[in-house]
Amino acid sequence: MSNNHYVAAPSDGAAWITGASSGIGRELALDLARTGWQVAVTARSEKGLSELQSEASDLRGGIHVFAGDVTDSKQMAQHCADISANFGGLALLIANAGIYLPQDGLEGEIEAYRKIFDVNLMGTVNVVLPAIAVMRQEGQGQIALVSSVAGYRGLPTSAAYGASKAGLINMAESLKFDLDRAGIHIQVINPGFVDTPATKSNPFPMPYLMSPDDAVKAIRKGLQDPDAFEIAFPRPFVRQLKALKLLPYRLYFKLVRKSTGWDKK
Repeated sequence: MSNNHYVAAPSDGAAWITGASSGIGRELALDLARTGWQVAVTARSEKGLSELQSEASDLRGGIHVFAGDVTDSKQMAQHCADISANFGGLALLIANAGIYLPQDGLEGEIEAYRKIFDVNLMGTVNVVLPAIAVMRQEGQGQIALVSSVAGYRGLPTSAAYGASKAGLINMAESLKFDLDRAGIHIQVINPGFVDTPATKSNPFPMPYLMSPDDAVKAIRKGLQDPDAFEIAFPRPFVRQLKALKLLPYRLYFKLVRKSTGWDKK
């Protein structure tokens, strides 16, 4: 019988967070370590991860550095194997690594599109597939893919980023059918605007802008819900965006142009 309502606990093994050197990933790693988790953290910035590890030195749990680039599939597979071996299993994966490079629709850059897809999509695949293999052997596990409400429908400057996040939502939905049978609880995290370095370049108003601390609280609450598939916040913004999904294109484009100021450009 599948255990697809599994909620990971520190006694089951380690948590692994990618994109952990800043923003949501960093704050989430600290929050998990405070509650007793052994947290493996991955990012390209080994310095940033080492500083994070030092900050967590007095916490109940611990931070353990596994620096690397999520686009390196061999390195990520090795990290996954090492984490599982060193900490008595891998109980929780939060595939958080991602980049945002705003793209002007009239002057898009091929390399920017490629970089976003390589990190946000294939970088997620590179950690999720080895995690699935490990968790399948262990008979349980929890995986959360960090996507975005930008994946619901197209938004200005978001042709590359939004497409990558829409792909992650579809990926999580599709994987759920098989992972349910293996006792692996998969979820998708869709934040709204969070005050991190990635959002500072947005050239439009950001409604319901959240602090990283509030975002982490919403994520932790969702991770503890055995019935939750989507963890989306803030709720008023999510409700509005999901309502927009139901509109015909003519009305959708009109409303988004007006609300983002694009009708003035």
